[in-house]
Amino acid sequence: MKNLKALMETRADLLAQLTAITEKADTETRAVSDEERSEFDGLEKKVKDIDATIKMEERARSMEKKEAKPEKTEERAEDIEARAFENYIKGQCGVAVEQRADEQNFTVGNNGAVIPTTIVNRIIKTIKDICPIFSKATMFAVKGTLKIPVYGLSNTTHDITVGYQTEFTDITADAGQFTSVDLTGYLAGALTLIGKSVITNSEINVLDFVIAEMSSKIAIFLEGELLNGTSTKATGALATTNTVNAGSVSAITADNLIDLQAKIKQAYQAGACWTMAPATFTAIRKLKYADGKYITQDSFTGETPFMLLGKPVYISDNMPAIGSAAKAVLYGDYSGLGVNMRQNIEIQVLNEKYATAHAVGIVSWFEFDSNVIDAQKLATLVMSV
Repeated sequence: MKNLKALMETRADLLAQLTAITEKADTETRAVSDEERSEFDGLEKKVKDIDATIKMEERARSMEKKEAKPEKTEERAEDIEARAFENYIKGQCGVAVEQRADEQNFTVGNNGAVIPTTIVNRIIKTIKDICPIFSKATMFAVKGTLKIPVYGLSNTTHDITVGYQTEFTDITADAGQFTSVDLTGYLAGALTLIGKSVITNSEINVLDFVIAEMSSKIAIFLEGELLNGTSTKATGALATTNTVNAGSVSAITADNLIDLQAKIKQAYQAGACWTMAPATFTAIRKLKYADGKYITQDSFTGETPFMLLGKPVYISDNMPAIGSAAKAVLYGDYSGLGVNMRQNIEIQVLNEKYATAHAVGIVSWFEFDSNVIDAQKLATLVMSV
């Protein structure tokens, strides 16, 4: 770098010599001679060489600056808060931690510690696998008891019959019978409290977050009831009497699935789908045909990621796992399940009720009932005992 100044001085001297050659020819009102032209070209080349050298020097200097050790920058506030919060959690678990001077000390009251906003903003809720049984079931909104008529055989032989007849001969009278499925309403609700300290010391809208989370929990609860039901309360789709026995306590075969699909009449196949627990799907996902190809395929409809025997697969954490007498797979058209939402889901914010506890309450109420209204549309694969 030290010769940069000398190069600039040499360049200036060369430029002066170039100017002198042209000025001399102008003064004598003549053209430059061959000797002058040769001298000029030589000087010009030296100037260009110096220019190239100077540029190389400047590039080298720039690279040297980049490789120089950067100055120490201050740690970001969010990083300090994250480390402090981690130390706070460890401390609550009895782990000895070193508290740095720049770390925040958390104030803990009856409503819990005030979580830094940079931590709150990283909250990620656990996602549950649920199926769209609620949206695809047959929905009603009747305040009293809803009686849904169901037609069936009065016994194994009696039904309305159609056949060839002979003139002047009486037709034998026969009939099936009508029964009914009753849908009433069972009250359900949930309540959660949020400390006002958390609300007032958070950057995000905690109320909206909790309401959204409660809505998610209600959806999971309803899906569980619409699948499994609860004794003396709502009856789920798995209560269908249309079943196939797997012939095993712990294994499901491709033949089982084919038999289960065949349980649903062709007229109801258009809207049919599969529903199973994640572990059950994993086991079925590994089943292959004789040629080594998997029986499940990628779905290109966008409805679900996978197709099984031509029908979409839904995965639900509420479905029973494979085990003794478990109804491990549900297949069919969800409209075979009737749902009476006698009171729509309502979510309220209770500001005054819990004021003395320095908290806000979020309460939800809804009233519903469910039952299988058409067993022909739904079938289950039942594991052996």
